[in-house]
Amino acid sequence: MKNRIGEAMRNPESLGPFLAIRTEREYDAAVARLNALVDEIGDNPKDSRYRLIETLSVLIEAYDREHHSLPEASGVEVLRFLMEEHGLTQKDLPEVGSQGVVSEVLAGRRHLNVRQVRALAARFGVEPGVFIDASKGVPSRGSDRPSVR
Repeated sequence: MKNRIGEAMRNPESLGPFLAIRTEREYDAAVARLNALVDEIGDNPKDSRYRLIETLSVLIEAYDREHHSLPEASGVEVLRFLMEEHGLTQKDLPEVGSQGVVSEVLAGRRHLNVRQVRALAARFGVEPGVFIDASKGVPSRGSDRPSVR
């Protein structure tokens, strides 16, 4: 371990995928790596590579915050907007759950979990991060509450 740290200190480029993102090209590469990891291991926090998902998410979010500023909107606000734009009602979102579950999410009594976020992102063709409130952390598998790490 000590040798790997020493090598990284002498040659930080060896950590390239996990260094601060400074260009759109690096950003696109980081997003591609994140998507590949999510496709490969899903939302299994027991997989040792899950921490890479968290690390890449932090790096991507930091770059987004600085370079791709969007109006502040919570995940629920984004979901409401997308529902309105697509003419959907609560019962039209089976990927979230029953109409009652969707109602609880929209009322703020329940948070979306990773499975729901991924399904909504795929349905609407948006990045999963739009449904995650940065202040609440990354949702854990099978939980309707975000995990705080």
